[in-house]
Order: sequence, then C-alpha cells, then structure tokens
Amino acid sequence: MMTLVDQATQLRTLAMRRPRAEVIAITSGKGGVGKSNIAVNLAIQLASAGKDVVLLDADLGLANVDVLCNVELPYNLAHVIARKRELREVMVKVAGGFRLIGGASGLARMADLSDYDRQRLVDALAEVEQEADIILIDTGAGISPNVLSFTRAAEHVLVVTTPEPTAITDAYAVIKVVSRDGMERRMSLLVNLARSGAEARTVYERVAKVARQFLGMSVLDAGYVLADESVASAVRRRVPFVLAWPRCPASQGIAQLAARLERGVAAHRDPGGFFDRIGRWLRR
Repeated sequence: MMTLVDQATQLRTLAMRRPRAEVIAITSGKGGVGKSNIAVNLAIQLASAGKDVVLLDADLGLANVDVLCNVELPYNLAHVIARKRELREVMVKVAGGFRLIGGASGLARMADLSDYDRQRLVDALAEVEQEADIILIDTGAGISPNVLSFTRAAEHVLVVTTPEPTAITDAYAVIKVVSRDGMERRMSLLVNLARSGAEARTVYERVAKVARQFLGMSVLDAGYVLADESVASAVRRRVPFVLAWPRCPASQGIAQLAARLERGVAAHRDPGGFFDRIGRWLRR
C-alpha cells in the first residue's frame, strides 16, 4: 500500500512532468442568472478548441450540471471524499468533449466537512490539476463558505450577472468579498441575458467603476451573452445550446467569452497551482 510520503512524492513528480491546469471559478451573487449553463457551454467551447477541460460541479448542495448535460452520474464528489470511489471512477466524459465531476449533494457547506474529508477533497483536486489543461469550477451562488473556498483558490474568477438591479448588486457583493483576502488573481464580469451589447457594456462599466473606486481593483470585461430563446429551448431538451444551435447569438457570446478567457488566463499563472492554494484555504 502506498504511504503518504509515497503519495506526496508521486504528486511532486507529476507536477514536474506537465504544467498545472488553468483554474477558472465561475460564480454569481444570486441564483437564476444562468451560471451553470454558462459553465457547461464554455467547457464545450474550450474543448472544441483542443483543450483538455474538466468541469467540477462545486455546488455541493444544489448540483445540476448533470441535468443540463442529460447524463446520469452514479457517483459524485461525495463518493471520492468518502473513499468509496476514486476520482477516475467519478469523472465522466460527456457530449461536447469535456470531463464532468458531479457535485456532491448533501455536502451543502464546506465548513461542515471534517479535516479528513477536506484532505480527501484536496487530494482529489490535486489529481485533476495534473491531468487537465483547464479546470472550470461551477460554484454555488452567493458568499457561503463552500463558494468562497473555490473562488479564493482560483486563478481567475468569472462573475456572472444579468442586467437586473438585484443581480448586479449581488455580483458586486461577491467581488467585494472575494477581493478581501488580498491574493492576486484576475476577476472578470460576464453579463448574461443582455438585451443588447450596449446594455451589457453599461452594466460592466457600472460594476467596474464602483470596484475601482471603493475596492481599488480592476474588474475585467468578459463580455456578454445575449438573451436568446434558443437557450431556454436547449435547457428543456437537456442539450447544451452550443451543440444544439452553434450559430445562435448565445453561442456566439460563448465563443467570444472563451477567446477572452484564454487570453486573460494565459497572461497570469500562479506557480503554486490550484492544489497549493485550495489546500492552504481548506486547512484554515
């Protein structure tokens, strides 16, 4: 049986063989803004560009990415933490070419995990980091501990909002809370369900101005995804809209988002890697 020392040595060896994955946390201030739908379709877009993409459904209480992808997952992250399954048994390749790790329903708050459970999560994520080009983390909405544990560990935090005033206010609240730890990361804002590019630009400029004025930080412009009937139809059919209607306005927005994120993340790498950052955070 492999000892803890052997496991640590193996992880260090793997780290030397290939670059660590880029880690993007996709989050929102409130539910209902289309965050998970953005995550799924972005994963497909990045995979179509030749990237090895893993999408982690990290909404530990209300995971729904499997529903959007129309797949039934016999195992999820809870089984990994409980040592009932290994990560490779949980990770499933889905239509669109990316690998999905299903969320662990029933583990609603990261603070409720024991030290042992936290270590199991760290070990599992370290394994993913060595095997992928990009890790997308679909967090829960809001600023609960289970959300912040992932957003604060990522290299790039993509905050999704809509033009609705309450969504904008909550998106700024997320940016404010995540920025308090003082860690260097890129943070960008995506306006979903926009009626026009001009409306999206107004929302972005409003949030960016307040963040610059009161937080002393820059929020990058991740662009927008237009309100599109194709999206609702795709959800009802349980088919990602970039697969069902690759030329629809929403799919074009996802393509533009992928291009912006690839350029932005590539310019900012943390040599410590996601494993080191989330390990430090979870052990607090």
